[in-house]
Amino acid sequence: MESEAKNLLELRDIEAGYGRAALVLRGLTVEVPPGSVVCLVGPNGAGKSTVLKVASGMLKPRSGSIRVDDRDITGEGPQSMLRHGLAHVLQGHSVFREMTVGENVMLGAFTLKDQTVIQERIEFVQNLFPIVGERWKQLAGLLSGGQQKQVEFARSLMVSPKVVLLDEPSMGLDPKTTEKVFEQIVRMRDAGTAVLLVEQNARRALETADIGCVLDLGRVHISGPASELLADPTLAALYLGGKPSVTDAG
Repeated sequence: MESEAKNLLELRDIEAGYGRAALVLRGLTVEVPPGSVVCLVGPNGAGKSTVLKVASGMLKPRSGSIRVDDRDITGEGPQSMLRHGLAHVLQGHSVFREMTVGENVMLGAFTLKDQTVIQERIEFVQNLFPIVGERWKQLAGLLSGGQQKQVEFARSLMVSPKVVLLDEPSMGLDPKTTEKVFEQIVRMRDAGTAVLLVEQNARRALETADIGCVLDLGRVHISGPASELLADPTLAALYLGGKPSVTDAG
């Protein structure tokens, strides 16, 4: 009897870059287990957003493998990756401001043909993100930044993805709105969708995540339970804006 895949998504020994430039990712390995939020943190230029582009098919790796549910999908394009269960929410705001909330969300269902399934997914995202249902017929451009982000999350969930790839979801948002966005990320995970998260607010992201991966120079420098990474004074000093303890100062 075949055992179930341990991870929903595996990026293994990935090397990737842009054009003829030097490699951005240098032998990177990241794993996303079911029911988890995995957070990538690290300094600017570490390759965090590039990881998501590789995972979603926007950038083909030069070497290494990508597997979803233990199926090798290395080198496939964005549409194929979406069919395999990887939905990418891009950095910044990506709603169409002159379209209604409902029209924006329905763009995420363009690959679905069964109207019963579509209606089930509409009800699911409206229940998960109540603002989506409340503002369904309003122009998306009239929503606040945090509300627009929830529309983006809802759109990504229309195809029942296995993993949602989130790139800097708090970018440009005030602290109160940022807190709301992280609450919605937890709701996505609790509703059954794993999340691979890249976030500039490393401390807050690790407070939300189950697993943290610290990237540096295109590799995973260290990974483990997010709570343990938060408690590590050396990591806090290097990557989270914390202060090293006296014993670590030397």
